[in-house]
Amino acid sequence: MTEDFHFYRPDEGHGLKHDPFKAIVAPRLIGWISSRDAQGRVNLAPYSFFGAFSSFPSIIGFSSEGYKDSIRNIEQTREFVWNMTSRTLAAHMNQTSAPVAHGVNEFELAGLTAAPGRAVDVPHVAESPASLECKLIDIIRLKTIDGTPMDNWLALGQVVGVHIRKSFIKDGLFDTQAAQPVMRAGYRGDYAQIGEHFEMFRPTA
Repeated sequence: MTEDFHFYRPDEGHGLKHDPFKAIVAPRLIGWISSRDAQGRVNLAPYSFFGAFSSFPSIIGFSSEGYKDSIRNIEQTREFVWNMTSRTLAAHMNQTSAPVAHGVNEFELAGLTAAPGRAVDVPHVAESPASLECKLIDIIRLKTIDGTPMDNWLALGQVVGVHIRKSFIKDGLFDTQAAQPVMRAGYRGDYAQIGEHFEMFRPTA
């Protein structure tokens, strides 16, 4: 069986053309995060590492490789918003990843509408199918297994407000297929959208 697998230890190198980690842990929803600094300036930026960690209460988080504006802003105001990137918003989302100076308004840069928050003082992307307003729980600087601090910062937030465009609610359910969220699918520049759905239920006792 071992000859059927390519095994490697990450600290010794992967032996492939590109590091496969991000392609294996895929697809991943994009953490399109809006925030505001203590002076009131807004920021909008996408993050590759994003996920949901709890539903009661709802907790989401994203990780920043580097101490970037989003983390700095969220530390100051303890609020942020996640915005779903639909296929029609993919180019706009990509524009907000541009390396611009601190204080540049990425909503304006990408031609997006900054809609005011309801439960937080942070705007969300009005064009997005859904947005989650969050209050900060914690920002954690990640460490390696030997305790060495990394330049990676995990922000965890509790959802305190939810915006859903009514056109994506069908029979009382959020229509994920219609929303077509964009996901990171592997290597640099590799994105995906939702394909075929299927149902499978948990076994009963």
